[in-house]
Amino acid sequence: MPLPTAHSTVVPEARRRPTTKLYLRPLAVLSREAARQALAAGFGLPLGRAGAFLACELSCRGSGSLEQKVLPTAELRAWAAARGSAFEQALERQLARLANPAPMPRLSSCPGKAATGPSIMGVINVTPDSFSDGGRFLDPGAAIAHGERLHDEGADILDVGGESTRPGAAPVPAEEEIRRVVPVVRALAGAGRPVSIDTRKTVVMRAALDAGAAMINDISALRHDPDSLAIAGASGAPVILMHSRGEPATMQHRPHYERVSLDIFDHLEQRIQLWESAGFARSRLLLDPGIGFGKTLDHNLEILQRLDLYRSLGLPLVLGVSRKSFVARICGDLQETERLPGSLAAALFGLAHGISLLRVHDVGATRQAVRLWQAITDASVDCLQRSV
Repeated sequence: MPLPTAHSTVVPEARRRPTTKLYLRPLAVLSREAARQALAAGFGLPLGRAGAFLACELSCRGSGSLEQKVLPTAELRAWAAARGSAFEQALERQLARLANPAPMPRLSSCPGKAATGPSIMGVINVTPDSFSDGGRFLDPGAAIAHGERLHDEGADILDVGGESTRPGAAPVPAEEEIRRVVPVVRALAGAGRPVSIDTRKTVVMRAALDAGAAMINDISALRHDPDSLAIAGASGAPVILMHSRGEPATMQHRPHYERVSLDIFDHLEQRIQLWESAGFARSRLLLDPGIGFGKTLDHNLEILQRLDLYRSLGLPLVLGVSRKSFVARICGDLQETERLPGSLAAALFGLAHGISLLRVHDVGATRQAVRLWQAITDASVDCLQRSV
């Protein structure tokens, strides 16, 4: 495989930054036997437990500019050394996280189960107004039955939410949200199903955890309530920190970023640092760039194109693209239930670029696509092994 040649661009930035920050995105990624041979031959750098990368994109942001450069991995350390010890330290820190990322955390409801491949989170909206299935599962009995179907179709985690966070949605009082979700969480968790609570409210987190929820999925990255960090941290449960901007009712009103992929990286990194400074284990976190939450179509596409960037944070990555409006913006005027092919395309692209957990409505179809993707990947490895 030919290596990308060195290339750099400089783009003006709207806001001056006092220091220059380094971001690293792995490119020319190999897996399994190909990665092992590349590393044994002395070229490429390790990426996770069975991967390698041969080149990377370096972004340096600060002092009013954004510089981007693509280099072969063999030149990385010399490049950093020429720029000083701060760059060398930043490079080594990110290379270490790329080489040894945290695994998917185990849930307390199934402590013996370790993920061996991409995981699937099934969506259960106990709401009257969610963008895709609002009203279908507002009745607790219907929501519980739906959760059991998703489990039977292959969902590893069931994500129960009682407040729609679609663009334009109005907030729901905490008492009503608790009334919606707790019976569903209690029934599914009581049946031994791994359950996540999708909420940004501390009191709802607490009630759902008491009812048996084993994971917290917060679109505000624990910013919405002042007590969220303490409650989530003390729970011992894994937590998904998602990037979003503004409130659901207004988040799609002209969202603006300097560089959306880098701004999201900075936001997630800051939330991780706050979590760690409170004394909680980094290994309990998962990260979601928040497709569609305060982003335009162009923002969403840039995030997807640069998903590998977030691998240098060293934590499992979550992707929620299921049935979202950007699919219809690209593929035509499609209703939510007509967006499965586009959702699968985006999901499989995510898996190829480091995603560990897919949050989806269509569990059975996604499980089938993931199994085929894994089989093709494994078959290509077998062919390579037989040829050497």
